[in-house]
Amino acid sequence: MIANAATTTRAYAARSNRARLLGLVGVATLLALLCLLSVAIGTRAVGWADILAGLGGGVDSIGQAAVAVRIPRTVLALLAGAALGLAGAIMQGVTRNPLADPGILGVNMGASLAVVAGVAWFNIASAHAYIFAAILGAGTSAVFVYVIGSLGRGGATPLKLALAGAATSVAFSSLVIAVVLPRNDIAGGIRAWQIGGVGGATFERILPVLPFLAAGFVISLLSARKLNTLALGDELAAGLGERVATARAVAAFGAILLCGATTAVCGPIGFLGLIVPHLCRLLVGVDHRWLLPFSALGGASLLLAADIVGRIIARPAELDVGIVTAFVGAPFFIWIARRQRVRDL
Repeated sequence: MIANAATTTRAYAARSNRARLLGLVGVATLLALLCLLSVAIGTRAVGWADILAGLGGGVDSIGQAAVAVRIPRTVLALLAGAALGLAGAIMQGVTRNPLADPGILGVNMGASLAVVAGVAWFNIASAHAYIFAAILGAGTSAVFVYVIGSLGRGGATPLKLALAGAATSVAFSSLVIAVVLPRNDIAGGIRAWQIGGVGGATFERILPVLPFLAAGFVISLLSARKLNTLALGDELAAGLGERVATARAVAAFGAILLCGATTAVCGPIGFLGLIVPHLCRLLVGVDHRWLLPFSALGGASLLLAADIVGRIIARPAELDVGIVTAFVGAPFFIWIARRQRVRDL
């Protein structure tokens, strides 16, 4: 009887993994379709002949030139969406908080404040300076929010972390305004960057951030098994031989790299890290070995879709993706808060 039960369990697990693999292929296919739409759709309609020629490097016509401009924009949206979706899943796993998100926990705004302060006070201008400042700001903000949320009885509960993150975001946002207000020479560029978007992307802007994103992706994906152990609770995880503090710190470091690097090149984009992991969890469950890859692909798909929508609904102008994700994410945040009642995951 025990052998039959074990065989049934293995067969069910195999079927479940096959279904998840098919789902992963489906999401990847959707992402490829969105990449094509991102190249094709904009203020100017582009035919398939121009798209194929543009993908091959041709710039002989206006349509081909438009495709050449949209290709790096599509690549940046893909990378940024994957990074934010994955970072959101990591943060929710590390904090066991259903409301965890790089924007809600103040990480993105911490990175933003560091970049703005660097520009205003230290005249930083290079891409690497932006990236290092953003990562430092994101890490400092994450530690600050976690320490504040850990004070008092019960430690770092989901409600206390969400409140600490929201208060920190508001405070840092006010500090950004205070830093920029007397500097008319940088105010215009900073305000445009603060909205969060992928417009104007070039491969020269993308290349410096690739090593940081690659390191963040590797660290985050390798943390999947440890996050599964942490989900059992700190005491049980420690009893199973897991170094809880180290596992949590390493996973959080991967998320901070992803958030900081993305904010440096795109500006702060909110709510993506909240929406995507919840949707993916409905599809594949709580196993982080599947949840993290799904969140990366889902984040890339959602950001690309938001960028496409932003180009369509405001023609001939555009809405930045930060505005589109805010319109979608704010109601989703309220729904999650009411549905979960800020319980632990």
